[in-house]
Amino acid sequence: MSTTPSRDTVLCISLAGRPGTFGVRFHNHLYQQLGLDFYYKAMRTDGLPAAVAGIRALGIRGCGVSMPYKEACMALVDEIDPSAAAIESVNTLVNTNGHLKAYNTDYLAVRQLLAQHQVDPGTAFALRGSGGMAKAVASALRDAGFAEGMIVARNEQAGRQLADICGYRWLPDLGDICPPMLVNVTPIGMAGGPEAEEMAFSELAIAAAERVFDVVAMPAQTPLIRRAQAWGKPVITGLEVIALQALEQFVLYTGVRPTRAQVDAAVAYARDI
Repeated sequence: MSTTPSRDTVLCISLAGRPGTFGVRFHNHLYQQLGLDFYYKAMRTDGLPAAVAGIRALGIRGCGVSMPYKEACMALVDEIDPSAAAIESVNTLVNTNGHLKAYNTDYLAVRQLLAQHQVDPGTAFALRGSGGMAKAVASALRDAGFAEGMIVARNEQAGRQLADICGYRWLPDLGDICPPMLVNVTPIGMAGGPEAEEMAFSELAIAAAERVFDVVAMPAQTPLIRRAQAWGKPVITGLEVIALQALEQFVLYTGVRPTRAQVDAAVAYARDI
């Protein structure tokens, strides 16, 4: 799907150490469906302060921010939304007449998905992972009222730090513990990775769980999700997370909220690579 920008086209970009294609295809597909004179381009930079200054000076409307720029962006903006302040990490910049406001739509997406799936905040959970996305998910769980959680991470320093920030318990390994909800926020199960065919939790834990949440988006049907579905467990997939966070970026940039059918079409197009 191609588009021809004009001199009046509003530009949105993304900055990532390793630019991907999902956001480019998703946003541009929605622009075309809705007849919006916007264009989205993925970029990388070796000079983040200059790049952010360029966003401000050139009137670039929005910017998706990925690793390794998420934390460094905090000092370069004019305003920080609570979604980003809560986890000290940015994944979206919105430029309004030179005023840059930072958001974290990963955090917003997880909050929305927990509500959409009607997950009881009284549910105890184990979250495996300790990186930036784990911080977004754990913070979203905390702020949604989930009080009984365990952070499972082999990296003791990062795991303990995340657990302490969110008021949860750190464990190096889940062992025989079988909490009602399992949350994977590691690359385990990610297509193309060294652990693509592995699961983040044991068969015992999956069988005993009431719900499974895997943040890995590619593929949507990770080994963990497939096994959970085989056991008849309700699941939340990484594809839901990536689509919803991209949708919230789109709304922030354009002020337009597409229909569910339009979003579904854009997601299907973005995945068809």
